[in-house]
Amino acid sequence: MLARFAVATSIFALVMVGVVAITANGKSGGDAEAVAGPVDVAPTEFASTPAAVSVPLGGSLNVTNNGTMPHNVTILDTAIKTTDLGPGESAPLDVSSLEPGQYEIFCAITGHKDSGMTGTLTITDGSAAGNAAGDEAAAAADSSHSSHATADIGSLESTDPIAKQFDKEMQAGMDGGVATFLDNATKYAEGSIPTGNQVLKPKILPDGTKQFHLTAAVTDWEVSPGKVVKAWTYNGMVPGPWLKVDPNDDVEVVLTNNLPISTDIHWHGVDVPNDQDGVAGITQDYILPNTTYTYKFNVGPNNQQAMYHAHYHGQEAVLNGLFSVFQVGEVPMPKAGTYGQFQVPEHVKIAQELPMVLNDAGVIGLSLNGKAFPETAPIVANKGDYILLHYYNEGLVGHPMHLHRQQQLVVAKDGFALESPYQMDTVWVAPGERYSVLIHANEVGTWAFHCHILNHAESDTGLIGMVTAMIVNDPNAKADS
Repeated sequence: MLARFAVATSIFALVMVGVVAITANGKSGGDAEAVAGPVDVAPTEFASTPAAVSVPLGGSLNVTNNGTMPHNVTILDTAIKTTDLGPGESAPLDVSSLEPGQYEIFCAITGHKDSGMTGTLTITDGSAAGNAAGDEAAAAADSSHSSHATADIGSLESTDPIAKQFDKEMQAGMDGGVATFLDNATKYAEGSIPTGNQVLKPKILPDGTKQFHLTAAVTDWEVSPGKVVKAWTYNGMVPGPWLKVDPNDDVEVVLTNNLPISTDIHWHGVDVPNDQDGVAGITQDYILPNTTYTYKFNVGPNNQQAMYHAHYHGQEAVLNGLFSVFQVGEVPMPKAGTYGQFQVPEHVKIAQELPMVLNDAGVIGLSLNGKAFPETAPIVANKGDYILLHYYNEGLVGHPMHLHRQQQLVVAKDGFALESPYQMDTVWVAPGERYSVLIHANEVGTWAFHCHILNHAESDTGLIGMVTAMIVNDPNAKADS
């Protein structure tokens, strides 16, 4: 059995969401020991199994990036860090200046720490008591993980106690999350959970200009039950207000900056003049803290499915919440006909139009419309409804969005209507892209809807992050009851 207790390098595909595996001279994880030579640290995306290591006073780390994107190792509240390492690159990290004690280590690339890339470094004084304290600290760091987390689950038999305990805990986490999600569905229907994407009605000026007022500020925002973060918001919500105008409208957006740093707004996909494009340092002055700036432009004659977000310091500002939807006109519906297996009727009637903004980093993390499962909002429809859903990716990586059983017809890309719409059950949305899909709610039931990068949707605690559901009701059954 002892051979089965090692840092998990292979675990169920839906469970293993990336590792910050930390080994010491070939020994692994929670059994980290104080050793004379460099201690190996191997970050990858985006989480940590037992991430505790003990190093003697005067020691060092050897960091190797085993991931597929740049990572570093940084020691909190110190100036000690590696450079950003590309995949496969290694670098030493001298920690000899640290006093005995416990330190937090993490990847300082935006969004990676919030996605789980953290660990614990214990510096011992070299004595027996110090080494024992290091072992105790490592054990304490591991205590936040279940005992099964250090087991190679793939090597266990179904009759093994570790496998049974793992399965039991996984089921409990799954059941608890789903129960909370369904309870939150009722709360969303009652309007008792704060949401983003709220349509902001403009003030109509005497010349017909549609004027919107936005305030950028740091706001407490609940991403999931009990997880309240300091989000960067427009008008106190994530995503910010949904701005809807008509083709050829004159638009004025008055932004008050209550952030601690300067900002701007880029109108991503909106037809604006160069001096209104919203890139501080290139097309405009910086909007300093506690000042107000006004954007003025005509949106032109075309329908546009766009978005707006901060551009200055965007690698943090956007991921932390400064993003939202800007819509000009309506996405034209395809002609009646059959596309794959998707039937579009004459004069199709849209029961709901919904945005779904994707994020994967910053303080918001893996989320749909600023919320993470089980606090994501479900899509509730009646059988036969047609729903127009707009995907927007404001994150760092692409997301394949998979809706179970219900049909999706891609009708527009980046706001441009497609001459030949096509049916898909999984739509890949890259950073900055927008896709508009027509969904036919044709099967009664509760259907999973999630990113199909599996560690964005599941962990060893059950469903997480980028998961919601489409709940399709039978209106006739409801009426009969």
